[in-house]
Amino acid sequence: MKSIAILGSTGSIGTQALDIIAHNPDRYRVCALSCARRTDDLRRQIREFSPEAVSVAEESDAKAIAAEFPSLDVYCGREGLKTIASMEGADMVLNSLMGMRGLEPTLAAIGSGKDLAFANKETLVAGGPVVMDATREKGVRLLPVDSEHSAIFQSLQGNEGNGIRRILLTASGGPFRGYTLEELEHVTLEQALAHPNWSMGKKITVDSATMLNKGLEIIEARWLFDVPLEKIQVLVHPQSVLHSAVEYEDGSVVGQMGLPDMRTPIAYAFSWPERLPMTGDMKPLDLFAYPEGLTFEEPDRNVFRTLDLAVEASRRGGTYPVCLNGAGEVLAEAFLAGRIRFLRIQQLLEEILNSHRSGDGSTLEGILEADRLAREEAEKWIRGDERN
Repeated sequence: MKSIAILGSTGSIGTQALDIIAHNPDRYRVCALSCARRTDDLRRQIREFSPEAVSVAEESDAKAIAAEFPSLDVYCGREGLKTIASMEGADMVLNSLMGMRGLEPTLAAIGSGKDLAFANKETLVAGGPVVMDATREKGVRLLPVDSEHSAIFQSLQGNEGNGIRRILLTASGGPFRGYTLEELEHVTLEQALAHPNWSMGKKITVDSATMLNKGLEIIEARWLFDVPLEKIQVLVHPQSVLHSAVEYEDGSVVGQMGLPDMRTPIAYAFSWPERLPMTGDMKPLDLFAYPEGLTFEEPDRNVFRTLDLAVEASRRGGTYPVCLNGAGEVLAEAFLAGRIRFLRIQQLLEEILNSHRSGDGSTLEGILEADRLAREEAEKWIRGDERN
């Protein structure tokens, strides 16, 4: 039986992971859970899955949970996440944290020799060289959970040693596919959160609407699969049936298809190299349900500038990817809070990257400092918008 520690257990990925575990009690058990603020949800998960340890963001919440569950090891803050990520009883860690707070727990899990089911792309965007060096040193596996990267990983199975011509990274296009820049000037928060295919958290849904999420995924794919940026092509695929593919040197394209359900890539990360049967209300793909066919198109890079901003940040290296990620997080949260308009996300992100002066992105300390400065810079630009 595999013991799994879940970082971010009350979020979208975490709850779907627990659904898989609940349907496979003979294969998996939960040894640790974490959440930031949804402590009522965490309490329900504790009662159902009986973990040995949990971590929460605030010390006051930790004290309350410890009093309610006296046999439970309860931790809090950054150190708490690192503690459960490296705990002795875990065979695997699912990192489904949002944003940069996933970097230190990722390194803690790798440092303790644990395989990672990995759904925290921001960690690889900001800390790709550091994370991959640590992974190689410890000999652990990063098993991708993002649907696109899981599809690429699955398409690589059995093809070791064969040359890759291209990675075909698919994107739904989000709710604003086909919009002009002028039309994006007037979109609302409600429209931005209405993703046509996927049910996700608010921040990642906004990133999908700006296509910054796809830009981050380009950088993630670069590190996960050790391919140059010029070999990664983004395809807008509105039906979200082909989750991504690999084109080999002989022209063969191997891809992974299925309905848009995150439980599929989560289950594969848990069970690799085996596959689990579908559970619960999961449904098989019916290709006859698409009588008009599956379509593919080029992304409009003149409208969605975030794709090229991400590629350029990755190409420049240093702390440019850290700046891209940190500033992007702050700008998305500002839009969610009604502080800036939608189109200002990419406009301000470009301004911030243009003014960035790269620092040392090869150490954890350098990455964390660059992230702090990027967030401060983004906040200055946002306040400037609010004054105008």
